[in-house]
Amino acid sequence: MTITNRINFRNLTTAASLGMLVCAASISDSNAGTLENLERERALVIESILNPELKPEERAEEIERAKPRLVDLERIVLRDPKMKGRNTPTVRRAFENYDLTFMLHAATERNLSITDNWLSQIGITTQSVMSAPIRRRSGE
Repeated sequence: MTITNRINFRNLTTAASLGMLVCAASISDSNAGTLENLERERALVIESILNPELKPEERAEEIERAKPRLVDLERIVLRDPKMKGRNTPTVRRAFENYDLTFMLHAATERNLSITDNWLSQIGITTQSVMSAPIRRRSGE
């Protein structure tokens, strides 16, 4: 094999590997349930809320961009006929914690932003933040 043939073969195997990886990823996403897809999107929104590297404007933009997909996924889960027959711990927990699972619907019902609603649901209020002691972490 010449050097050119080795490079072409290497490029071909790399491209084939990437193609197989993309196919496997798309298959696993299509096999994921509606609740799992909602949880994935919800985790991305929470990650945006908690990301200290984002400026407030950037955080608001990321959350606004996520809202249409989040509301669609919430509606899909709420209307999914398969949910009625599933009594798994994940499904039970999701519906027991409605305000945390269906973040956008709960925030709209309470007339709050997603961030304010989520923080209040996990027990973080302005009062709790203001009364928290200020300490230095050791090792920093």
